Order: sequence, then C-alpha cells, then structure tokens
Amino acid sequence: MDRRETLKTLLAGSVAGATLSVTGCAPSTEIEKSVDKKEEFYGRTPSEKAWDEKIKSEAYLNEYELNTIATLCDIILPATITAGSANEAEVPAFIDFIVKDIPRNQLPLRGGLMWLDGESNKRFNKSFDTSTQSEQIAIIDDIAYPDNEGKKPDMAPGIKFFDLLRNLVLTGYYTTKIGIDDLGYKGNVPNIWDGVPEEVLAEHDVDYDPVWVAKCVDQDKRDIMAEWDENGNLIT
Repeated sequence: MDRRETLKTLLAGSVAGATLSVTGCAPSTEIEKSVDKKEEFYGRTPSEKAWDEKIKSEAYLNEYELNTIATLCDIILPATITAGSANEAEVPAFIDFIVKDIPRNQLPLRGGLMWLDGESNKRFNKSFDTSTQSEQIAIIDDIAYPDNEGKKPDMAPGIKFFDLLRNLVLTGYYTTKIGIDDLGYKGNVPNIWDGVPEEVLAEHDVDYDPVWVAKCVDQDKRDIMAEWDENGNLIT
C-alpha cells in the first residue's frame, strides 16, 4: 500500500468513528426564515458569512510560512496519475483560514515551522524551504512517525508539529472535490436487496413463497410500481 492509500485508509477510519450532533430549529427562527433567500446566500447564515469575511480580512501566516506549508503539502500529498496534489486543492489557503478560525492552532503551527527551519539550518546550514528535496525528506522521515518508545526525544517537537500539519492537510484535501474524487466517494446510491440469505432462512426453517420471490425480489422489476387488488393482494 502506498503512502496516499495509507492516508486515505486512516481518514476513512477517523470519519467512521466520528459522530455528528445536529440540533433543530423551530419554524419561527431567523435561520429557517433566511434559508428561502437563496439569492442572498446559500448554506451560510448572515452571521456566519460576516465571520468568514472577518477571518479572511485578517492575516496571521506570512508569505514565507505559507510557502513552507505549500512545500510540506507536496511532500504529504503530491499529485499522482489519478489525483491532484494538496496544493492543487488549495490546501495552504485552507490552513491559512483555519489557523485564524481556530486560534489554538496558531502557535503550534508557527512554532513547528520555526523548529523545522532550525533543524534544517543545523543539518544543512539553510532554511527548510531552500533545502533540496532529499534534504527535506531526510528531516521529514525523522518526524513523520510516532516515537512511542522515546528513541528520538530531540525530534519530539517536530513529531508533534508534523502530526498537526498532516491532520490539517488531510482535512483540507479530503473536503475538496479533488480529494472526494480521490476517495471514490459517490454519495448515496440505491442498493439492491435480494432477500434474506438462504442460510438464514434454513436456520429458522422457513422459506420464501416462490410467487412472492418472483414479484418482490426480482431486481429486473425493481423500477415497476407494485399494484394491489381491492382485497390487498399483490398483483404485480
């Protein structure tokens, strides 16, 4: 399994284990009233739109930091024959937004970028972004994996930083069209039910009426609307 497939597997597992809490709104709330105004906004309330505009107007990461993040994005999720890269999905812009939207990520991310430059200067006498790809990968190889046995204590800050960045890159990428296409997610599709399996029927010593099987479990007729007679008997 290649690195991209591994990341996709990890992402699927994390999504499967997540829960979503949804709260309803009474019909008289302002939110429901505004939903009908699709010409004004779609999917966002006025307060949410105002918050987004506020975040976009602010600046936190500088150009150099964003360039370094773009370099890391290409290392974590480069383009493949079948899928675009994290940079093509504009993941650096997502990270730029999210660190302003969730400020607790700011210092860990900036501090991690500083650690990365410090490590690169110590090893190669140059910043991470100006190092060669092989030099960059040499550092990443030391921080891309958990150090559960404490064998690399001097790499601990880098490991913690890279874990945060990788999560942000994956979140940003797999919530874009490019990332969703890469996952092969098709959304809700109609399935086919062929009835209770034969072994289950046998276990309970029951079986299907052949006439009903022909009418109800024939997938060639699944688009035909059922008809009933006046006594409640199935006709077709």
